[in-house]
Amino acid sequence: MKETEMLKKNYQFRTVLTKGHFFIGKQLKICILKNKQKCKLLGIAISTKNGKAYQRNRAKRLIREVYKILEENIVNGYTIVILIKNEINLKNLKYIDILNELKDIFIKAQILDSKE
Repeated sequence: MKETEMLKKNYQFRTVLTKGHFFIGKQLKICILKNKQKCKLLGIAISTKNGKAYQRNRAKRLIREVYKILEENIVNGYTIVILIKNEINLKNLKYIDILNELKDIFIKAQILDSKE
């Protein structure tokens, strides 16, 4: 993720979640907010109710890997927070499902370049 910075602070997540636009898929909820910077910002949040720590970490790794593939086609100047729904079983999370869902949501949000 060469062009993307990660969100780390609670107030950064809170700002995006209160002011951003939500896009909801089968497994993911994504909140997108336009920022005034020339870089992309990404935050990934998973509730502790979803599973054990190793399951949550695996889910975050999957999301980051999928994001790396789509990163070069995403328009600069957006802050993206990706949330996994609470009712999703993290054991059944598949790479291809996340890839298709993220791509569909980014197209719906109109933040993917037309290169693809």
